Amino acid sequence: MSATLVHAGLMDRIYRRQRHVYDLSRKYYLLGRDRLIEGLDPPAGGRVLEIGCGTARNLIAVAHRHPAAPLFGIDLSREMLDTARRRVEREGLAGRIRLAHADATRFDPALLFGVPAFSRIFFSYTLSMIPEWERALAQSVLWLKPGGELHIVDFGGQERLPRWFRGGLRRWLATFHVRPRDGLETALARLPGGIEVHTFERPHRGYAQYAVCSRLPV
Repeated sequence: MSATLVHAGLMDRIYRRQRHVYDLSRKYYLLGRDRLIEGLDPPAGGRVLEIGCGTARNLIAVAHRHPAAPLFGIDLSREMLDTARRRVEREGLAGRIRLAHADATRFDPALLFGVPAFSRIFFSYTLSMIPEWERALAQSVLWLKPGGELHIVDFGGQERLPRWFRGGLRRWLATFHVRPRDGLETALARLPGGIEVHTFERPHRGYAQYAVCSRLPV
């Protein structure tokens, strides 16, 4: 069995029950998601992709904040996608938000959605759950239009928080197979494809990491 299938099965087992309370339970500690959504600011008609869309909470928020943007989401967990599709339909957004089952490290939007590229791609607390997270970053860059932007928010190194808090948080996150990506800033600087990092912050005393990168025009 491939590593992707193993990880997909793990995600389904984790979220089979959690998906029903996921957004409520994560509301208070996934800091920076709304800032990311506010800052996307896609151009008119610019397509937006979320990698690891989960319950579609973020995509629905993007739909309300940026009403002209066509929206897309992929996730490896079929359980989460089932919840996402139901939520999108309830919100009356099925015509604007398209979802697909896909692996973040090897997806192709032309095959999934019939579109060539995106003006905005974002990861919201998903890189810390993707084993091959650097490969997922590189794959996303392939489908970013020249002049497009990559937005990321995730757990940080908690370097300015008390040691006891950092240790306890990391142990708790590990129970959900979540691992903060301490090398994120370095990985972004090494991305191929003419990527420029113009924002990298560690807000809330390092609790989170927030990055915005752009693909240089050809």
